[in-house]
Amino acid sequence: MTDPERLSTREIARVAVRDRLAEVGFELFHREGFDRVTVNDLAAAAGVGRSTFLRYFTSKEDVVLGALETEGQRLAAALAARPGSEDEWTALRRGLDVIVEPYLRDPAKALALTQLILRTPALSAHSLEKQQSWRPRLVAALSARSGATELALSVRAAAALDCLNVAVELWAASDGQRDLVELLDGGFEVLRPR
Repeated sequence: MTDPERLSTREIARVAVRDRLAEVGFELFHREGFDRVTVNDLAAAAGVGRSTFLRYFTSKEDVVLGALETEGQRLAAALAARPGSEDEWTALRRGLDVIVEPYLRDPAKALALTQLILRTPALSAHSLEKQQSWRPRLVAALSARSGATELALSVRAAAALDCLNVAVELWAASDGQRDLVELLDGGFEVLRPR
């Protein structure tokens, strides 16, 4: 089997352990509050030593936000895969479907996670910081489809991410009662180039 996408048994086990540690951590944050929980608390709740825990996560913020690293890569890949006939704005909106999909698949889990992030200043700031790393990837994917300037592409990428953030915030504020896709589509429509 030479498929480069295939994970080794060791990597599958590592991902499973990391996912389990994140699940335990999220439950503890939800119950105790993010600021009251230490790395030692997380390790104890997971039944592992501190050093073992830190092999999987660099910080307690990483327990909640670690997945954001790969989300930027997935978003850029989804944008790059959009049909060349689509305008940049439509391609950006459709590319964001990969980010929205987990919210639709498990709304209760996504809502709890989103509310934890939004209600915890350290997580909220760290989340925005991680999301900033997505923009250059989006600009690179857009530049392959367009002759627009770097400034124009950077502004479009930033505006698309802001539309996502506003939609998610409004969705979370409604306790998941509002339709996230409608909110995102509405935000994109407000800024659609005329």
